[in-house]
Amino acid sequence: MSRFMMSDIEEGSSVHFIGIGGISMSGLAQIVLKQGYKVTGSDWNESPITKKLEDMGADIVYGHDAVHEQGILNASVVVHTAAAKPENPEMVFAKANDKRVIDRAEFLGAIMKGYKHAVGVSGTHGKTTTTSMLAHALVGAELDPTISIGGELELIGGNIRTGSSDYFVTEACEYTNSFLKFYPTIALITNIEEDHLDFFSGIDEITDSFRRFAYLTKDIGYVVAMGADKNVQTALKNADDLKIITYGLENKFNYYAENIIYHAGFPSFDVMKNGNKLCHIKLNVPGEHNILNALATIAVCELAGVMAKVAAKGIEGFKGTHRRFEKKGFLNGAVVIDDYAHHPTEIKATLEAAKKFPHNKLWCVFQPHTYSRTRTLWTEFTEAFDNTDELILTHIYAAREQYDGETSAEKLAEDIKRRGINTHYIDDFSNIAGFLKENVAEGDIVFTMGAGDVVNINDLIL
Repeated sequence: MSRFMMSDIEEGSSVHFIGIGGISMSGLAQIVLKQGYKVTGSDWNESPITKKLEDMGADIVYGHDAVHEQGILNASVVVHTAAAKPENPEMVFAKANDKRVIDRAEFLGAIMKGYKHAVGVSGTHGKTTTTSMLAHALVGAELDPTISIGGELELIGGNIRTGSSDYFVTEACEYTNSFLKFYPTIALITNIEEDHLDFFSGIDEITDSFRRFAYLTKDIGYVVAMGADKNVQTALKNADDLKIITYGLENKFNYYAENIIYHAGFPSFDVMKNGNKLCHIKLNVPGEHNILNALATIAVCELAGVMAKVAAKGIEGFKGTHRRFEKKGFLNGAVVIDDYAHHPTEIKATLEAAKKFPHNKLWCVFQPHTYSRTRTLWTEFTEAFDNTDELILTHIYAAREQYDGETSAEKLAEDIKRRGINTHYIDDFSNIAGFLKENVAEGDIVFTMGAGDVVNINDLIL
């Protein structure tokens, strides 16, 4: 069957979403609701996200085995989250009634196809932050963009913004090769590393996936790439038939930074392009990695017709997204920060940024995410916490996986401790909270870090 296009269904017809409460699925539902389509859906539990959709007109049923039969029967297309298995009762019902069933990525690609300027923000790290910076730049330029973010951004009041212009920006995730179903006119690649190794066989397959993503722009657009990343270089090797714009910290790239200065942890710098100064920018988010994210944003904006000075002004208004270096409050006079970092490179970047803030001790409470990632990146994880003074590891968040009978955070804690890092393994969140309350002092920085439910510790200590 050919790829799904929005033109395959009539305007104003009905779309059914299986797993409508997810961060990405809910965003797609909001977009088509605003475009005048009817929306039905299902999810396990009611949430603020599903309540918002219901207020917008969506008809949703709840429960693990809930089947919205009327919604499916009336739907022109049924869209399912990647987590929905073939045996899902709604999937079974839809197929039994000869409904067209597609996944989230194919539906997002179909929406993307309708925009003149369609930006896909990809990379192992930095997608949400860079997409958020682009949102600030394009909204600040009064271009009325449609934005789909994998996190909560205060500027747009959530994870989605539905505009009425030809500008569309979305995160583009490589997991299960889902971004290969997109239609980007600008493909941004922030970096490439080993990750999602429950799907990919290794870095060679991951790099090939990004190369195929870059080639989606052939003859219609541009690739914006982090020039110093060796795996990005490999992905784009001999891609002379693509229009490639590079960025980085060195002047051999098209866009680069000069005169970098840190003010209480926050960088300011000159944005340079091919030897010429475009503008000066002072970020309100910390870390060298955010200098790179800002350079990428400026490059994309110029390709989309936004002057660098205008884009920079918007970027300067960006103060972070939910769960990205997010200040939560204070404990015993120590500032508590929550961060989504769950890959060793992300952890290093976050803790390196934290080092530039005045502090006494740097605490980190880390929850590993998935057994496969912890197992395959074991050595990298043992080396990721060298900037911490006190590290607390807790149980692995399994997500979509089952225990492999071998990999454990307790063993990881032992290996990190051998590197000389003061490391504690504490399984229970309430015990972690008690330990922190007893030992954290004024002037310290405390991180809760990971992609699982480690964020809930904040409710116990604040």
